[in-house]
Amino acid sequence: MAPPKKNTLPKPLPDGFILTDAEKKKWRLGEIIGQGGFGLIYLASQDIDRPVARHTEFVIKVEYQENGPLFSELKFYQRAAKPASMGRWKRSKKLDFLGIPTYWGSGLAEHAGLRYRFMAIDRLGSDLQKVCEHNRGRLKKATVLQLGQRLVDVLEYIHENEYVHADIKAANLMLGYKDPQQVYLADYGLSYRYIPDGVHKEYKENPKKGHNGTIEYTSLDAHKGVAPSRRSDLQILGFCLLHWLCGSLPWDKVLKHPTQVQEAKARLMGSLPDSVQQLSVSGASTDEVAAFLLYVETLGYQDKPDYQYLKKLIGTGVGGKLDLSVPEGPAGLGTKEPRGRGKVRTKEAATRGPCEEETVSAEVYKEESDGMKSKQVPARYIRGPPLTKPQLQPKEEVLPAVRRSLRPRAVHSYEETDSEEEDKEEDDVRGKPVPACYRRGPPLNPGVQPKQRAKSKRTIRESDDLTSERRDCGLTHMWTEGGSKKPTHTEYKERWDGSLLHHRAGYGRHKPAWSSRVCCVHGDCSDPRPEAAPTQGNTWMSRLVCLGVLILLTAVLKYACLLSNRNGRL
Repeated sequence: MAPPKKNTLPKPLPDGFILTDAEKKKWRLGEIIGQGGFGLIYLASQDIDRPVARHTEFVIKVEYQENGPLFSELKFYQRAAKPASMGRWKRSKKLDFLGIPTYWGSGLAEHAGLRYRFMAIDRLGSDLQKVCEHNRGRLKKATVLQLGQRLVDVLEYIHENEYVHADIKAANLMLGYKDPQQVYLADYGLSYRYIPDGVHKEYKENPKKGHNGTIEYTSLDAHKGVAPSRRSDLQILGFCLLHWLCGSLPWDKVLKHPTQVQEAKARLMGSLPDSVQQLSVSGASTDEVAAFLLYVETLGYQDKPDYQYLKKLIGTGVGGKLDLSVPEGPAGLGTKEPRGRGKVRTKEAATRGPCEEETVSAEVYKEESDGMKSKQVPARYIRGPPLTKPQLQPKEEVLPAVRRSLRPRAVHSYEETDSEEEDKEEDDVRGKPVPACYRRGPPLNPGVQPKQRAKSKRTIRESDDLTSERRDCGLTHMWTEGGSKKPTHTEYKERWDGSLLHHRAGYGRHKPAWSSRVCCVHGDCSDPRPEAAPTQGNTWMSRLVCLGVLILLTAVLKYACLLSNRNGRL
């Protein structure tokens, strides 16, 4: 018989079929209760002598042996999800519950010439996707925040065990079979061992592997073909929280075009926090999700997240039972005026009823995306002062802390700028105007004596209205020739010292030093201040000195002549 094709559903095994796992435990199959992408899910029991009861607590996932998803999921469970290791983790973190299904065994089987791989795990209830569909795509805000905190706990555990999930979504979140208040993160078919033996995978883009995963929530790294990492899981979770809170995502209309989805996600992440806050719907602001994604944006590819801090960002004091009832207000994005903005996102949204779903065309979406792309993020939002919106006041201890942890970044390049000390020095340079006495020509106040000006500091400070004057004086302006970079105090000092040497070399040593600071408008840097005329007392003194020298020379010459005459007579 020809081998089955890969990535296809297996042919069903007969009811009551007996499987033996690697530890020699026997399992009896019951009816099929579900299916995944490439496998079937059977009810199962360890009591092989009687039919499987409908209330059994075990299920078995079955796939063809050649398929890969179940093999990857099996490796994760064998390495990370054994009951003993999960119990130790819960005790160390003081957790009452950890939403990972318990692994009970696995093995290989053969039937009718076909080879199968199977795995036995806990039986779970309905998935969260069915709940979202029943609730018109949305969940209550308190429920979303509770789910976020529980999933952060799950991700911390699997990350500490060298794995990432890489496919978080409502369809993979399962309610407990006996207790619907318990939520499990299931389906580890795309799980990836990102740090085998403590060595993190390197960042490497591979377009051939781009857009892997569920397109609505795929991380930007996965869109580029980069191997999954911890920050990828958290970014996927952030997109899920936004979807559950708002009922839809900004890129829902272009899901058939992965590149456009990637661009829309990049614009969203590059314009935080406004890009997420403006998606708030009635009764459910997105401030916590904005803070969550803003923190994720600061993480490097190999950085370890602060999971406890992320739980605080999502919301403190969020507890109690999960409320899976229908939230109040309309479903979908754009059905309510964004807080503090006074208008809806599109003209069409103003004419729709409260329960009508948004049907914005691809052209309208493109116009919105282009507008969103062209608007640059103000620097004050990147560095992170507290937001001034009244809605964020109760969270002033959370959101500003995220922004204070950010450094200024260019959009999507993540290049760091100068340190805060250098920024402060630049602020000092441009903080005070240039004194009027240094602007042009002689001092404006005739009462100022030259001696007082000679003692003034030689620090030249930046002033916008002196740009043309400095150009006339022959100074090279860095902000006009080299772009927007401002000259520092040291560069000013070096240039003025060079100008001083130039004046001294060109006009002699007797030129006063203060005259090199004053330049005329036409570029002739001659001394505009006349030198002080010699006093009368100094003139007579010099004349007397010259007369004395002449008399002395005359006496010396006469004495020399006398000596020569005497020698001649002898």
